[in-house]
Amino acid sequence: MYLEWRRVQRSGLRRLQQSRVPLYERTKTFRVYSSSVIPGFVQTYEYAAALLGNIARVHGTPDDVEEAAAARVERSYIIREGRHRFAFLLEESVLRHVVGEPAVMAGQLGYLLSVMALPAVSVGIIPASRERSMWTLETFTMFDENRVSVELLTAAVTVAAPGEVAMYSRAFEEMASLALFGADARSLVSSAIDSLS
Repeated sequence: MYLEWRRVQRSGLRRLQQSRVPLYERTKTFRVYSSSVIPGFVQTYEYAAALLGNIARVHGTPDDVEEAAAARVERSYIIREGRHRFAFLLEESVLRHVVGEPAVMAGQLGYLLSVMALPAVSVGIIPASRERSMWTLETFTMFDENRVSVELLTAAVTVAAPGEVAMYSRAFEEMASLALFGADARSLVSSAIDSLS
């Protein structure tokens, strides 16, 4: 399914944030690969507001950024409640692209460090210097083994064909083999924080 952002954002961004909650609540295992921004599940209000403000400006949507950022942060309760598992893979460049002011980015990265300590969360960082066996991909989220949401500039693509979902699963595993975890990943996040001062 191909859904243009201009159609789903016509009435603003807040409703879009809230519309995802039922899917999030029924998903047991989330796998998120991001090559562009900190994933919404682990965004601070300030980071979300800066990012959604940019999205509203570029897409020309109604300005309900504050409400949308609050809704995005509110729906992230899912990361701390229930029997959900989260595996995040981030390109190192995500840590280095400043969204909002440097203080906003520093706060976001500090929050990411705290999220990395949660028992249901795994965060891997793919170093920019790592030799690649696979190219950088578009940002995507896998919901169990049932569907994949792929974010493009102009649309969201939902992939549900079993063969295509399996390909995204293999790509996620390939990217995970390139990533650093634990203390090594936290070191990359801390280095990105230090570079902001």
